[in-house]
Amino acid sequence: MSESLRSMKQHSPTEHFEEFLRQGLVLSSNFSYGEFNSYQALQDAFEYWVYQFGQAMLPPQTALLCVNTDLRVINACSNRASFMDKFSQSGTSWRHADREDNPLARCLDDPRLHVMTSEEMNIWGLKPTSAVSIPVLDPQEQPVAYLGLFSQSHHIEPDGLIQLLYTLSFSFYSCVQSIEDRRRYDQLLLQNQQRELDFKKHDILFEASKKLHAKIDVDSVLTEAIECMYRVYPNIQVDLLLSQDNDSTNLSVKPLNFQSIENDICTRAFMESTVVFEPAMDGEGPSTGKVAAPLSGKQGVYGVLYMQFEHDLIQASDLQFISLLADTAGSAFENAKLYEQSNLMINELRLINEITKQLNQSLRLNEIFNSASSELLSIFGADYSCILQKDNESDKLIVQATNLPALYHETYTMDQGFAGLIYSTKEPTIISDYMSNNKVKSKLLQLTNSRSLIGSPILVNGRVEGVIMVMHSKPNFFSYDNYKLLQVLSGHIGLAMTNASLHAEVKRMVITDNLTGLYARHYLDEQANLLQKKDFCGSLIVVDIDNFKRINDTHGHQIGDKILIQVSQIIKSCIRDSDIAARWGGEELAVYLPQVAKDQTIRIAERIRSRVLQETSPQVTVSCGISDWNWEEDKISVESLFYRADMALYQAKNNGRNQIKVG
Repeated sequence: MSESLRSMKQHSPTEHFEEFLRQGLVLSSNFSYGEFNSYQALQDAFEYWVYQFGQAMLPPQTALLCVNTDLRVINACSNRASFMDKFSQSGTSWRHADREDNPLARCLDDPRLHVMTSEEMNIWGLKPTSAVSIPVLDPQEQPVAYLGLFSQSHHIEPDGLIQLLYTLSFSFYSCVQSIEDRRRYDQLLLQNQQRELDFKKHDILFEASKKLHAKIDVDSVLTEAIECMYRVYPNIQVDLLLSQDNDSTNLSVKPLNFQSIENDICTRAFMESTVVFEPAMDGEGPSTGKVAAPLSGKQGVYGVLYMQFEHDLIQASDLQFISLLADTAGSAFENAKLYEQSNLMINELRLINEITKQLNQSLRLNEIFNSASSELLSIFGADYSCILQKDNESDKLIVQATNLPALYHETYTMDQGFAGLIYSTKEPTIISDYMSNNKVKSKLLQLTNSRSLIGSPILVNGRVEGVIMVMHSKPNFFSYDNYKLLQVLSGHIGLAMTNASLHAEVKRMVITDNLTGLYARHYLDEQANLLQKKDFCGSLIVVDIDNFKRINDTHGHQIGDKILIQVSQIIKSCIRDSDIAARWGGEELAVYLPQVAKDQTIRIAERIRSRVLQETSPQVTVSCGISDWNWEEDKISVESLFYRADMALYQAKNNGRNQIKVG
C-alpha cells in the first residue's frame, strides 16, 4: 500500500485528497489491531473526537455516524440534525435490508467513497438528505469501520460534503492516533509498573530470606512469612495452615484439615508438594483466584501457605514469587523447628539428669515415690499425679504416692480403670478429653474431675512393677512431647525403685537370720542401745530350746532346723511389731521388749513357753531367762542386761528346764 496515504508530509494535499477519494481513510500501520478490540478502540476514538471537535466541526443540520463492519452504529455526532435521531442510536442497523439503498450499505459492497444526493436517498424520514460515506481501512486495506456524513443543509453541495468528510475523517484519524498513543503509553506504564513490582518482589524476597533465616523462633518465622505476603499483596487474605501442633499467637496460623474434600486446593498442594492455582475465571491469562503453596523443607512438607486473591490479578511471575517465598519460609521453619526440638531435647536431658540425681539421693521407696510424684506435678504443670506399685502378695496395684490424700494406699485390681489398662497392655496412654472418650471407667478421673491424662507403665526388665498417671482438669492439656517424656521418666523411676528395693533387701538380709527369719544378734544389740537412751524401761527374754543337741542327734539337723523355725514363729506371734526378736546363737533366741515392765514380761515369756510345749512337732520345751531395767534404778548397760538374763536362763536349766527365771 502507498505510504502517501499515511503522511501528508510526503505528498501534496491534492494527491492526498485523490487517494482519499479512491480508497477511503487508511489507518496508520502503528495501529495495533491484534492487541485489543478494534471495535472498542474505534468507539473510544470517536468519543474522543466528539469531546475534542464534535459539533464545532459540523455545520447545522449535519450528522456524522461511525458504524462497524456489520453496519451497526458504534457512535454518532450531530448538530441540530433531529432528522437523524432515530437512525443514529447505538446498535441501529444500516444494512440494505433494513434501510434500503444508502451510502453505508454501498461501502459494505464496494469499499470506497460513495455519494448520494437528496434525490437518490429514498429512505423514509430522510428526505431531502444528501450523504457521503467512506470505509475506514486497516494497513492491510481491510475495512474495520465506516464513516457516514448526512446533511439536510441547502448550503452544502455534494462536493462540499465530500470535502467536509475529508476534513472530518482526518480529524478522526488524529483522534485514533491519540487513542493509540494513549493505549501504548498505558501499556508501557503497566509494563513499567510490573517491572517495578517484580523488582520490589525480588527485594522483599531477599530481605525476607535474610530475616527468616536469622530467626530461630517458630512463631517469628510464621509471622514474617505472612507479613511478607501482605507487603507485596496488601488486598489479599492469607492463612498459614500447619500439619502439626503449634502454639502460635498469630490468628492467621491454623491447623491443616486433612478431612476436607479430596480435591481441596490445600490438601492437593500438601500431598503433591507443588503450588496449586485455582483461577476464579475460565480461560488463559491473568485472573483472580486462590493459591496454595507448600511450606517445604529438606525433611518434608510442614504446611500450606493459602492465599485468596479477590481483587489482584495473578500473573505467572506472582506464582513464581509465591513458590520461592513458601520454599524459603519452609526451610526457615524447618531450621527453627529443629532448633526448638534440640533445645527441648537438651532441657529434657537436663531435667532427666536432675530427677535421676534426686531419685538416687534416697534409697527409701516411700521417699522416692513422694519425690517423683512432686516432680511430675512440677514438670507437666498437672493438677494431680498418682504412682501405683504392684503388690505381689495381693496381686493388686497400690497407690504409693499422690497429692490427693483420699487415694493414698487405695488398691486397684489389675483390670480396673486406666491403671489396669496400662498394666495389662504394658503400653503408655494419652487421653485428650475423658468427657468425649469415657469407654474406660476411671474412678480416679471421676474423683478428680480431670479430663486430660497421660500414663505410663513402670517397666523393670520387661516386667510391669507399677503405673504412673498424671492428670489435668482441662481438655487437650498434655502434648505428644509430654507423652514421650513421661515414658522416659517412668524408666528412671523404675530404676530408682529397683535400686531402693535391692538396697532394702540387702539391708534386711544383713540384719536377718536366714533360717528363722528373726533379726540378727547385732541388730538387737544396736536397737536395745538406742531404745535405752529414750525409753523409761525395758525387758529382755532369752529363750533356749531344751535338749536341742539330743533332737539333732536323734532326728537329724533338718528336724532341728524345723524346730528352730517353729519356735521362732511362735515367738513372733506372741510379741508386738515394735518388739525385737533375734537369734541369739545356736538354739538360743532373744526378745527385747521396749517400754515393758517385769511383770508383763513374765506373762509374755509364759505364753511363749506354754505354746511351744503345745504346738511344736516333734514336741520340745524351752527355758527362759528374764532381765529388766527402769529409769528409777541406776542405768545398766546392754551387756549387763544380757548377762543377767543369761544367768537367769542358766538357773532355769539347772532347775529342771521348761521354766522361767528372772535375773
